[in-house]
This record gives sequence, C-alpha cells and structure tokens, in this order.
Amino acid sequence: MRLGVCYYPEHWPESMWEDDALRMKALGIEQVRIAEFAWSRMEPTPGEYDWSWLDRAIDVLGAAGLQVVMCTPTATPPKWLIDRHPDILPIGADGRPRAFGSRRHYDFSSPSYFVESQRICTALAQRYGKHPAVAYWQTDNEFGCHHTVVSYSPAAVGRFREWLKARYQTIDALNRAWGTVFWSMEYRSFDEIDAPVATVTEAHPSHRLDYRRFASDEVARYNRMQVEIIRAYSPGRPVAHNFMQLFSEFDHYKVAADLDVAAWDSYPLGALEEQWFAPDVKARWLRSGHPDFASFNHDVYRGMSKLPFWVMEQQPGPVNWAQWNPAPLPGMVRLWSWEAFAHGAGCVSYFRWRQAPFAQEQMHAGLNTPDNRLDIGGHEAAQVAEEIRTVLAANADANAAIRSKVALVYDYEAKWLFEIHPQGADFHYPRFAFEYYSALRALGLDVDIVPVDASLDGYRLIVVPPLPVVPADFAARLASSGAHVVFGPRTGSKTQDVQIPANLPPGALASVLPLRVWRVESMRPNVTEPVRLVDGKDATVEDGVARHWRDFIEGDGGSGATDSFLDVRARFADGHPAYVKSGAFHYLASLFDDALTVRLFARIAKEAGVDTISLGDSVRISRRGALTYVLNYGDQTHTLANVADDAFVIGSRAIEPQGVAVYRSGK
Repeated sequence: MRLGVCYYPEHWPESMWEDDALRMKALGIEQVRIAEFAWSRMEPTPGEYDWSWLDRAIDVLGAAGLQVVMCTPTATPPKWLIDRHPDILPIGADGRPRAFGSRRHYDFSSPSYFVESQRICTALAQRYGKHPAVAYWQTDNEFGCHHTVVSYSPAAVGRFREWLKARYQTIDALNRAWGTVFWSMEYRSFDEIDAPVATVTEAHPSHRLDYRRFASDEVARYNRMQVEIIRAYSPGRPVAHNFMQLFSEFDHYKVAADLDVAAWDSYPLGALEEQWFAPDVKARWLRSGHPDFASFNHDVYRGMSKLPFWVMEQQPGPVNWAQWNPAPLPGMVRLWSWEAFAHGAGCVSYFRWRQAPFAQEQMHAGLNTPDNRLDIGGHEAAQVAEEIRTVLAANADANAAIRSKVALVYDYEAKWLFEIHPQGADFHYPRFAFEYYSALRALGLDVDIVPVDASLDGYRLIVVPPLPVVPADFAARLASSGAHVVFGPRTGSKTQDVQIPANLPPGALASVLPLRVWRVESMRPNVTEPVRLVDGKDATVEDGVARHWRDFIEGDGGSGATDSFLDVRARFADGHPAYVKSGAFHYLASLFDDALTVRLFARIAKEAGVDTISLGDSVRISRRGALTYVLNYGDQTHTLANVADDAFVIGSRAIEPQGVAVYRSGK
C-alpha cells in the first residue's frame, strides 16, 4: 500500500520543483507519474530532442526519495508531427478528420503514427530505461478516451480487410458467417468490404461487430509495441496503463495481458453525473459517488492485473469535465483511498499535485490549490499516508490478495453486441452488470470480476450478466466448477457471428439449462411488469417488477410444459416464468428492480453456501487478508456489533458518515 501523485514539471517554474518534491515526500507520497503529455517539450522540433529539463526533473524527484512512473508521451502528438503526417488524425463517422488542438488526436491504424510512436518510445526508453529513479512505466494515457477507439480512415479500412482475411480465410466463409445474402450484400473479395458507416439505414450487425473487434485489436497491437520497447531497454521495471472508469470500447483483457499493472483513473463524482443513474440517485450520492461504482472498477482491474492494480488518478476535489461538478464531502478522498486498498490496490495516485491555472483543466482540483496551498484532498491524503504506516506496522498480511467465493463474468464484446443489436434503446450492458454487482455488494460479498474464459474453479456462486455470445465450453466449465450459477436474460442468444442459435437461446447452454427462449420483448422506460415469487402464498401479491426486457421461456422440447423441465420460482403477472432453476443453474428472464434482485441473490447465495449480510445502500464491507474494511457512504453513523474494541487498527465501532474503520477479523 502506497500513495502516488501525478506531476507536470513542464507546467511550473523550475525553481518550484525541489520544494514540490520535498513536500510530496513529507506528505507521504512515494511515487510520481510524469511526462505523459510532454512530447512537444521532449522533441520541440523534428529529430531534435531536449532531454535536459526532464533529466533535471527526474533527478530532483529521485533526490527527494521518490520513485518515478515514466510515461510514453504518445497521447498528444505535437503539431509539427501532424503537419508532417496528416494521416495520423483519426477520421470520424462523419468522414471528417478529428483536428489538432486537444489530445488523443491519432488513429491507432495510422502506419505513420505507429512508426513515429516506435521512435519516440525507443528514444525515451533508451535514455531513462535504467535510470535509478525510474521504477515504473506507463504506456500512453487513457486509450480510447473521447471516442477515439474507432476510426474510419483509409488506413483503418485497409487493415480491417487484412484482419478479415486472417479471421475468415475465404470470402465465401465470410459471406456465410455474416449472412450477406440478406439485402443482396454478398461480396466477391475482401477488397470490396468498406467500414460499416454512413449507410442509408442500419449497417449489417456482423460487419459492425467485426469492425469493433478489429478496432479493439488495434489498441492491443499499439500498446504491445510500446511494452516491447520498454521491456527491451528497461528490463525488470513493471509496465502499467491507466484505463478509465467503466470504459468498454476495447477489450481491456487483451491489452492488460501485455502489462504488469492494470491501473485506472477514478473520478466517482464525475462518473455519477455522466453515467445512466436516475436524477434522484445522482442527488442522493452527489458529493460521495455511488457506493459501488469505484469498487466495481477496482474489481474489474484487479481481475486483469498481474501485480496489484493501481488507481493512477484519484479525484481529490471537484473535476472540470462533467455537466455539473460538485465538491466531495469532507472525508471522501480518504474513504475512496481506503476503498481502493480494501479491494487490493497497490497504489493510489492522486491527480494532480497542484491545480493548473491555465488551459482546459484549470477548473480541475489538485492536492494543492493554484497558489500552492494544501487543499482538503491534500490534508486527507496526508492522513491516509499516516494510516497506511499504522496498518502495515500492525499487520504482516495487510497486502494480502483478495479471496472471493463469488465471481461475476464481465465481457466487453457483450457491450458492443448489445449496442449493435439492442432491440430496446436502454438495454445497456455495463449498467446491468453493475446492478448485479451492486446487489452482491449490498449483501456484504467480496466479488471477483473475471472474463468469460477465466478459470471458474473454487467459486461457490458465479453470476453472469446478460451474455449473448458464450464459448462452446462455457457450460462444461460452469458445471465442473460445482458452483451455483445465475444467468441474466439474453444469455446465449447469439452466435459469434451474430446469428440466432439453431436451437434458439440459450444456445450452447442448453445442456445445463433445459429451456427454450421462443420470444422476447423490450419494455419502455415507463413500463414495468409485476413479478411474484412462487412460494405458495397469495398469487396476487407483487414481490417486485421486471424492467427493460422479457424472455418468454418454456421447457426444452417445445411442448410449453415448462414445469416438466424446470423449477419455476417466479412468474410474471401473465403467468409466464420470470425466474427458473435447473439443478445449480438459475435463469432470470428479465432485469428486476434492485430490491428483488438483492432478495433473489440472497436466496441463491444461501443455497450455494455463501453467507450474506444485509447492508442496505450506504455501508460497504471488504475483506483483505486478516483485515476487514468498513466504509460508510451514508449520512448516519453506522455502529458495528460483535467487534472487540482492541481489534480496530483504524477507527472504532461507531463509523461516522464518510468514515472508515479497519479491524482485525480474528478479534
């Protein structure tokens, strides 16, 4: 457990650097990220490098006892490079180049930019790869931010055709897989295939999904190039990338496979404002963030990181980029920091050391105000640093790995496919995955978030949010795990080529789920369907409601005699099954309201032998090694029972609003 900060020496007079470094160290900062946007200072004119300022900055930081996270500067190619190679600029869906003047103005498929990126990364790694102060590396910055994963440039289209050739081998195979006989879309060669954009009406869904897969692979290819250069010239130093919160435009598992550290940038208040949450939810958590949002991302990136994941950028105060930008409540910067450590983080790094008084982010707070005085977030960071020392001194296993009995399967392609074929405008995969996760966390459960091809052995409960495409071996792996498994609606509803399975959904899962989804419907946002549990009580009593979607299901064999094949545990008001069970496999035919989802998960967890605690919406518990962490997002004091006073390492049994307690679980 350690703290870091993002620092931009090129933004400040050199006379401030030493004082900044000494104050960082005194505050409890151990690592400093630099240079991710500094290409124009590294290479002010083509081929003429100026390393002198960066040499001095690294020396100053190192002399203060700080470890440097050196970043490649490729997120911001300089103007002279764009003028030399205009093909670097990505092409939007409107056919126009996305111009210079901000950041991330490059096309992952541009051959010019690939070569230029190799050149600057090689020069940087050669110079600083073995510098004693450079302990870590970061590739680029926030891949895909500002809708920059997909480009429709000639270079991208050319590489897409090659990608298709490698995937399908022959054009006949592609035509069969896509079903291009529909609407007379058959191709004679791969060279006839363009990007699926600017069509009169909906472009072919298989074409669109493959273009998303291709664009994702381009991100992984580009990142791999940088990682290989860094490893060649800076052996032994871990390499990270800072992913973003709930960002799903490329397959993060594939990019993380080449990294040592999966890091992410945590802005709970900005995320609350920009995500799907209803106005009353945004108002409820206005200055704290949703209690499960940051932790969902922690567990996503923990699951793909070889070393303990990092929070590379932690919000320390108001941000500048949401529609409305509230200030965190006092205590929240501390709470967010401890929440990250509770979920297995190795480092929490604050963005940024000092608020900039100029340019696009001048309204984005730092640990210090623009006049160089410590802000609220800075004081709370200092408190966290002191508490880290206390925790590490008292507990040898404070850095232990998380051991969860529950897994949630999270898949990036599912999001793309549901965007391409939503069948309902608000069928939003990340939202539904998050709602399942939130229900599990409300029951006091630690959750591993894993890819669909992960090992599933050792879990007692596996939760699968709507997963349209399932691997052929998924059912067998789930069955051999011995766990209870919960599937969301639309699971197994498509083949990998975006066709309806020949045996109808759930397709390849039919061996463990003897059911047939014979019809579906989407529901408007103002429409719900009553749901009642089948437990012998008054059949008119409503236990909850279904939202967004309905699968119409019957038992395998098509007779309609569902009860002959399945244990029907809940029904819609019209009598159709809403929740069915077969052995250890549970199928939810809709998305239910939050309270009913929690109730069902509690019941299934009990059957799976997993103990739960009813926590409500404000308090969250995490366990790491021998320590239990309790975080209070609410506005009322939460009092713990059955914990001895001498068990607490941080806090006490009475946890104030925005407070944190850490206690030894054995006491």
